[in-house]
Amino acid sequence: MRRSLHSLLHAPKNSPSSILPNRRHFLLGATAATLAAASHTRLFAAAFAPLPGHPEGILKIQSVELLELHGRYTDEAGVNHQQQVNPLDVYDDLRPTPYTDKPSGSKEFQTSAIYLRIRTAGGIDGLYGPLEKSAATVVEEEIKPFLMGKDALAGEALWDQMYRSNRHSRDGFFMMAISAVDNTLWDIRGKYYNVPVYRLLGGPTRSSVEMYASCLGFSLEPEAVRTRALANKAAGFRYQKWFMGYGPGSGPEGMAKNVELVRILRETLGDDTELMFDAYSGWDQDYALDWAHRVEKYRPHWMEEVTHPEKIEAFAFIRRSTTIPIASGEHFYGRWEVERYLQAGALSVVQADPEWCGGISELLRIGTVASLHDVPVIPHGHSLHAALHAISSQSPMTFPLGEYLILKMRHYYHFEAHPLLLEKAHITLPTGPGFNIQLDPAKIESQTILKST
Repeated sequence: MRRSLHSLLHAPKNSPSSILPNRRHFLLGATAATLAAASHTRLFAAAFAPLPGHPEGILKIQSVELLELHGRYTDEAGVNHQQQVNPLDVYDDLRPTPYTDKPSGSKEFQTSAIYLRIRTAGGIDGLYGPLEKSAATVVEEEIKPFLMGKDALAGEALWDQMYRSNRHSRDGFFMMAISAVDNTLWDIRGKYYNVPVYRLLGGPTRSSVEMYASCLGFSLEPEAVRTRALANKAAGFRYQKWFMGYGPGSGPEGMAKNVELVRILRETLGDDTELMFDAYSGWDQDYALDWAHRVEKYRPHWMEEVTHPEKIEAFAFIRRSTTIPIASGEHFYGRWEVERYLQAGALSVVQADPEWCGGISELLRIGTVASLHDVPVIPHGHSLHAALHAISSQSPMTFPLGEYLILKMRHYYHFEAHPLLLEKAHITLPTGPGFNIQLDPAKIESQTILKST
């Protein structure tokens, strides 16, 4: 019988899924990259036929463009600006004052977004975004010259070559840039074979993907929490993640508020909603354990990014010292970092982000590594296109859920003609080729192409 996500996350510390890997796991882990490399290159030529007029062979990259779009939208004003705790909060002069919603009607907001477009000589273009400006800059200045004239269908070779092309490629902005290119190349391949990306990855394994409610920005005032939590439940969300507002710099009063948030949510939602909590690296080991021991009775589904991601030993110690599952990974930059965490027994959930970790190609490799340790991958919800196609192509045992940032998603895809839609906490899989991202000219007031300085 398939084990539930709950049973995986809440396995006893001496169970097979929570102890350190044995020799067999280590030997399997040594071959994880090899297994993963084969997992998403299944039978391209045998299973799919290219579009008429596009014979098999090299699809050369002709141009690489970064489109910066500008427009505007109308939304509520004076609400939903609660800041989460962050590492700088230990400084009195850098810690924000407690937040209060002050509704002031509606307001027009300026917005912009960057999309990567890769054109090929065969007439097929790849499009992916939105991208962060820092990643777009690296694409334009470092990776673009290398891509010109390359075969857009040779995704494995291009990923490896981009990774080997720069001594700083293993993490940070360079890996984010590799992610952007990798995802755009998957869009090209989907269009070339005239199928959604998840078909090229071996799926679908389900018709829709369940999402959890990520409540970043919502007020932490008790009544506001109750109202929003019940609204999320009514919308069909079985899982809700809330963001801690306070850390060590806020003293005992901040700790009391962090504990109170958990109590209010559990009492408001009852026992049939799973609750997760994100500290965004704003705590340390002792603070995290103090909070954990105070709230264990409310059964949190996980505690996330409780300290800086480089502190693997702290994550492992915390995981051994509490019954609350430990989640992290949005700031992981490849399968190697994930494997180090899992070998140390430091994580219950891996949250790699396909916008940051190396694109869909690397996310699937990470999934293979995680599956060797029986740890689920629930991708960070920075952007949905790549995550949705990756999740829906893989086993629900390894990729059970996606993250849906409720406020961010309201306008994140403002410039797209067919943004991904949420219904009863699920997103139905798109059926168009590639990612089927199409821009809506009516919403684009101006457009520029980013250039190197």
